[in-house]
Amino acid sequence: MNSNIRLQMILADSPVGMILPAIAQLNLPDWWLAGGAVRNTVWRAIFGDDCALVIKDFDIAFFDIQGNRSQELAAKATLTAQFPHHEFDVKNQASFARWRDGERTYNSTEDGITQWLHTATAVGVRLNAQGEWQFFTPYGLDDLFNGIIRPTPVNIDNDNAHQKASSFLQKCPALRLA
Repeated sequence: MNSNIRLQMILADSPVGMILPAIAQLNLPDWWLAGGAVRNTVWRAIFGDDCALVIKDFDIAFFDIQGNRSQELAAKATLTAQFPHHEFDVKNQASFARWRDGERTYNSTEDGITQWLHTATAVGVRLNAQGEWQFFTPYGLDDLFNGIIRPTPVNIDNDNAHQKASSFLQKCPALRLA
C-alpha cells in the first residue's frame, strides 16, 4: 500500500479526519495541518495503548506575506468555536521570524515545516478545493511509520529537539532514536 494512502487511512478515522474539513473551510493560503496531531495519531495507531502520546493541539501552518496575528487569532477562534474540546495553534509562516527571535524568514509554508524539529513531525496534510487529501512529506514517511525520532537536518544540534525526543520516549517506549 502507498504510504500516503496508509497515512490517509489512519488519519481519516481520527479527530484529524473530523477537523480537517473545517480547517479547509477557513481558506487560509497555502495551509497544512502538521506536527504533533499527525505524528501522535499515527504513533498511537501503530503502537496502541503502550504509546501515551495524544493530540495536544492541532498545528496549522499557512503562508500569507501580507498577513498578521489577527488572521491567526480569527482562524483559531473559528475552530475553537466549532471544536471547543480541542486546542489549535495557527501560525503564519511568513511572519514566523517576527515573533520567534533568532529564526530566519520562511519563503513558504513548506519551507517552515521543513525546519520543524523532527522528520516525523514535518508531515503535512490538507484537503484541496475538491476535498481530496494532499500530503507534504519532505523527509518521507518511513520515520513516522517506523517510530523513529530523527531531528531534521537543521536541528541535529538543537537541544530542544533532543529534549523533545526524550519526552517522546518516556510516553511511547516503542519509539527509537535515530
